[in-house]
Amino acid sequence: MKAKILNALLIFTSLFGYLEWSGDSKSFLFQAEAEIFSKVLQDPVSVLHPFTVLPFIGQLLLIITLFQKTPGKKLTYAGIAGLGILMLLIFVVGILSMNYKIFLSTLPFLSIAGVAIRDLRKKKV
Repeated sequence: MKAKILNALLIFTSLFGYLEWSGDSKSFLFQAEAEIFSKVLQDPVSVLHPFTVLPFIGQLLLIITLFQKTPGKKLTYAGIAGLGILMLLIFVVGILSMNYKIFLSTLPFLSIAGVAIRDLRKKKV
């Protein structure tokens, strides 16, 4: 049960990554995802980019683990990796730009990912 809660929290916290660019442009990841979903129906090729596809696959893998009786380690690790790539990039951008809102928005995901990985390593095969 703990693994399912951690995976649900990983999905939830990944949606609240915050981005700012080009002056007044800003968005949370859930808003950006909604925009991507609306574009994928009109022009699927326009949304094909590693930083959109990999996190989406990561989210799908974590969602799949929520429906398993016992969440699979490999799927959880792969989901964390897929989402982690984007969240770590946002984390680094927040540090380099000295924007505390961007930096702080990634900390919940990164901390829960650390707890989830530690929990997975404790479990026996």
